[in-house]
Amino acid sequence: MPDELTNHEVTICLEGGAVLGPFRATWSKKKPSDVRELSKEYEAFLQGEPQKRFKFHLHDSVTKAAHTLIIKFDQVTAIYDHVSLH
Repeated sequence: MPDELTNHEVTICLEGGAVLGPFRATWSKKKPSDVRELSKEYEAFLQGEPQKRFKFHLHDSVTKAAHTLIIKFDQVTAIYDHVSLH
């Protein structure tokens, strides 16, 4: 996997139709953030594992912003992670 940043836009859909995001986030081997862990942990939850974390930090290196999400997976219906491959 290359060291370059991968640009993500994460949108979280909640029960009842509410939507959080999209949140821009970046990830690389040099500058990790929780953007990948959020998807992995939600998938594990959907496969029957208990939720282990509730707080996730998504770092946007373009705007120099950090988004902190505190979410309970049983209220989430979908997580959409759009990744720009350039």
